[in-house]
Amino acid sequence: MRFHDNCIRDRRTRIYLPVKQIIRCNGVKNAHLLQQNPEYQTVIHYLPELVEFAPGTSLLLDFGQALHGGIRLNFYSEPGKIQIKFGESISETIGNSNQECSIKDTVLDTPFHGMLEYGNTVFRFVQITNAGSSTLKLLNIMAVALECDLEVTGSFESSDPLLNRIWSTAIRTVHLCMQDYIYDGAKRDRIVWMGDMHPEIKGILCAFSDTSIIRDSLEFIIRQTPAASPVNQVQSYSCWFIISLLDYFMVSGDLEFIRKHREFIVNMLKCHADFIDSEGKECIPERRFLDWPNNDNLQAKHAGLQALMSWMFDSGSKLLQFMDIDNAFAIAAKKQLAKHIPDPAGRKAPAALLTITGLAECRDVLENDPFNDISTFYGYYVLQAKESRSALELIRRYWGGMLQMGATSFWEDFNLKWCENATGIDQFPQPGKTDIHADFGDYCYKGLRHSLSHGWSCGPAPFMSDRLLGVKILEPGGSKISVTPDTAGLEYVRGTVPTARGIITVEADKNGKFKVDVPDGIKIVNS
Repeated sequence: MRFHDNCIRDRRTRIYLPVKQIIRCNGVKNAHLLQQNPEYQTVIHYLPELVEFAPGTSLLLDFGQALHGGIRLNFYSEPGKIQIKFGESISETIGNSNQECSIKDTVLDTPFHGMLEYGNTVFRFVQITNAGSSTLKLLNIMAVALECDLEVTGSFESSDPLLNRIWSTAIRTVHLCMQDYIYDGAKRDRIVWMGDMHPEIKGILCAFSDTSIIRDSLEFIIRQTPAASPVNQVQSYSCWFIISLLDYFMVSGDLEFIRKHREFIVNMLKCHADFIDSEGKECIPERRFLDWPNNDNLQAKHAGLQALMSWMFDSGSKLLQFMDIDNAFAIAAKKQLAKHIPDPAGRKAPAALLTITGLAECRDVLENDPFNDISTFYGYYVLQAKESRSALELIRRYWGGMLQMGATSFWEDFNLKWCENATGIDQFPQPGKTDIHADFGDYCYKGLRHSLSHGWSCGPAPFMSDRLLGVKILEPGGSKISVTPDTAGLEYVRGTVPTARGIITVEADKNGKFKVDVPDGIKIVNS
C-alpha cells in the first residue's frame, strides 16, 4: 500500500553532511561543537552543550565541497530570527549574491525546540547570523544534500594524478546538475537548456549506468516545444536536440523512445532542411545562437551554425535509418551544406565544429594561442577537434586552473588570465588582489551571478573516456564496439565504460599494449 499514488516522485535522495571547517567565528559560543556532533535529530532531555548565537553573532562554515540542497538547524531556544547566506565562494557568501533562480540570502523565523530546514541551491559555504534580539541555542547545523544517489560505474585513471582529479571533478559537476531534470547550472539558471545539455549528456553517458534522467529531460523538452517551433526558442538548440538524441540512443539502445517521438524528430529535421539556401549556406532564422563569446561575431556564428546543421543532419539521418524511415532528405541536406565551407574568422568554437564534422580542417586555428579563446562550454568541442596530447595539455592548464583557484566543481566560464594576482573561491578578498568570483565573468554571467557548478563544463571527462580509453559504440546499445586506446604519452590509462549491456573495462600502456573485458552480448570489431 502507498499513501500517495497520483503524485510526482522525486528521483533524488536527502543526505546529511557535517560541517567540514569553521572559516570564521564572530562571537558564537561553543562553535567547535558543530564538528563533533553526528546527530541531526532534536533531543529533549539530557542536553549536551549547545552552540549559542548571541544577537549579531555569526559563523562562516565550509562544507568542503560544492553541494546541492540546503541546511538543517536544530534549535533549543525561544523563537527568534536567523539570517542564512549560501555561497559557491567565500566572497559570494559574505557579499551581495544574486537572488535569481535560487535564494542565497534570507532571514527566517526560528522555531522553539524544533528543526528548521532551508535551501535549494548549490553552495559550499554558509554564513549563519543571529538577526534577532534574543540568544539562539542550537544543537547542530548540517548540510542537507538533495542529489541523485547514483553509483558512478564509469571510471578513468591514468599516470597523471591531475587528469584523474579533473575527470572526477567534471563528473561531480554534471552530477550536481542532475536534479529532477538535467539543469544547466544548479545555482542558475536551473533550466533544461538543450544546448547546454549536450556536454552534460556526454558526461552522464561516460559515468553512469542509470541514464533515465537523459530520457526524462529529452521528453520534457519535447512536451514543452510546440509543433514547428525551435527548442528553448533557439533554433540551434533544435540541432543539439537531434545530436543529443542520437548520442543517448547509441548507448541506451532505447528504440522505443525514438519511435515514440518519430513525428517530432522528422518534423524538426524537415523544418531545418528549409534553412539551407541554393548555395548550401545555412540561413537559420532568429534566434541565431552559437555561444556567448561569438554572439556578436556574425561570421564566426555563421561558420559554427553551418557545421552544427551538418552535424544535425548526419545524426538525424542515422536516427531515421534506425527507425526504418526514409532518410534521403536528411542525407541530401547534409550534402547540400557541404557545398559551402565558411571561414571561422579565427575563432576556436566554430573552427572546432568545422573540424569535428569534417567540413574543414581548422586545427591551425585551435593551436594558435591555444589557451585563449576557450570557453567551458565549447571547450569540449575544442578538445574533440584537437590532437590528443595537445588536448590533454589544454585540460591540465585550463580546467586545472580552476582547481588551483579552489574549485570542487567546474564553472560556467573561465579565463586563465583571471588567475593573475587573484584570490581563490576558498579565500577572503584581499586588498590589492582581484577576486576570482566577484570581479570577473562576462555576458550574462558577471560577478557573483557567475555559476561555479555548471554542467556544460564537464567536457574533459567524456573526452578522456572516449579518446583515451578509445571505446566507440558502433551499434545501438553497445552490441558492437571498437576499442582503440590512445595513451597520448601517458604511462598508462585504464577505466570503465557503462553500456546498456554492462560495463566495458579497458587497460592500456604507452607501448600500445591493451586489454579489454566486455560483458556477454558485446562484440569487439577493430578494423
